[in-house]
Amino acid sequence: MRTFFAILLLVLLSSVLPRAQAEVVDGVKAIVHDSIITYMDVEDATAPVADELRRDYRNQPAVFNKKLDAALDESLERLLQDQLILHEFVSAGYNLPESIIDEYVETRVRDRFGTRATLTKTLAAQGSNFEKYRREIRDQFIIEQMRYSNVAREIVVSPHKIETYYLAHTNDFKLAEQVKLRMIYLPKAGDDSGQARKMAEEVLTRLKEGADFGDLATLYSQAADRKQGGARDWEELSKLNPQLAKAAGKLSPSQISDVIEMPAALYLLKLEDRQPAHTRPLAEVRDDIEKILSNEQRSVLAKQWIERMRKKTFVRYF
Repeated sequence: MRTFFAILLLVLLSSVLPRAQAEVVDGVKAIVHDSIITYMDVEDATAPVADELRRDYRNQPAVFNKKLDAALDESLERLLQDQLILHEFVSAGYNLPESIIDEYVETRVRDRFGTRATLTKTLAAQGSNFEKYRREIRDQFIIEQMRYSNVAREIVVSPHKIETYYLAHTNDFKLAEQVKLRMIYLPKAGDDSGQARKMAEEVLTRLKEGADFGDLATLYSQAADRKQGGARDWEELSKLNPQLAKAAGKLSPSQISDVIEMPAALYLLKLEDRQPAHTRPLAEVRDDIEKILSNEQRSVLAKQWIERMRKKTFVRYF
């Protein structure tokens, strides 16, 4: 009945109100039972993504518009699902003690704002207030708990499924040859006159005499990793500069390269360790596979749950 009156009210308003007020009615994007989702709701929910898209595609307006439309559609669907869940919470007769929400809100305020006064100032600057903030937090809490109760709690991934997935996706777990290096980077100045080469040779001599590579990298290297003694993370050999990859490929662990000269800089490498190309064993990727399968199962169950609610709830798009 409430849904009927909501729709009837919209029809009457659109036909009898002045133009400026009718434009507000035209801003309705969807109705879920007796809750209204407006264009402004959708735009607000999409704002962070829209800002990123503007930066990434500022010179590609057609691509930007296409991706923005997709983001708006996703936001609408997310808002619609939230309203379906909130309606299900009410219609199923669930009860939530307000004391739990108060405690949850206080924790959020303390973690994100420190004090209630800081929150109040922040909300005022956003044109909001504490009552609206509390209502939003309450809705989020209900949605999270409902999703957990109806979807996440039902997910169980058996060892057999994990093993079957591993065998079917072995290529996904292959690793190319990797190296762990230390590097000394010496850029050439415009009027270098061989000074960088001379310094590189002097550093190499000290290394051959037993000086610590990390100490000399900290002292001489001009790379960002100098503070770590030139230490780099594991990286695929094939993704290094070809000249560096060729030199690193000839080294054994603990060996140091000769001076490697390139047009803009000179390098010295030390191979810390090497991993040949291999397939990661099941024991190493079991947790990763379980997460993949859990997410897949969660997606299927969530879709089925949403569809069941959609079938028994009045939903209309505008």
